[in-house]
Amino acid sequence: MLEAFLVSTGVVALAEMGDKTQLLSLCLAARFRRPVPIILGILVSTLLNHAIAGWVGVWVGAHVPEIYLRWFLGLSFIVMAGWLLVPDKFDENDSKLVSRGTIFFTTVWLFFIAEIGDKTQIATIGLAMRYESLFAVVSGTTLGMMLANVPAVLLGDRFAKRMPATLMRQIAAGVFVVIGVLTLLGVGSSAMP
Repeated sequence: MLEAFLVSTGVVALAEMGDKTQLLSLCLAARFRRPVPIILGILVSTLLNHAIAGWVGVWVGAHVPEIYLRWFLGLSFIVMAGWLLVPDKFDENDSKLVSRGTIFFTTVWLFFIAEIGDKTQIATIGLAMRYESLFAVVSGTTLGMMLANVPAVLLGDRFAKRMPATLMRQIAAGVFVVIGVLTLLGVGSSAMP
């Protein structure tokens, strides 16, 4: 359980560096300058999104034969490594949605929508398929998301200018490749043959 939590935290924290939701955090912080409702909105949205993704991963893990699951997961993590190397861009048209509703609900909505099909959501599905503890995976991925986004909210534009996003994406891609290879080899999880 501890391994699932720590791996999930690290993978998502690294994968989130330079991601569109981190850019969204920066935009919300710069626009509203009220970090508490933004941070709470990120937390609620991430918990909802990653709980759903984790449940999907657990369901797939329980219904797909282990040998196919191992190959699917291993190759998926390696593909994710390549995807991580492509920087995300925040669509400026999305910022028009920010003016509607309260800061908290705007943040919950925008983050939930931005995370659908995003790297961290796909990673959560894969991690939940790999590990037996849904709670550890969702807790870890949520903590990873908060570790990456809370500094962005608190430090705003100064953080964006100093963050080595390319290096962080490269490190995250390396982590995903290692996890993918270990998964293909059947190393590191009692759920895999």
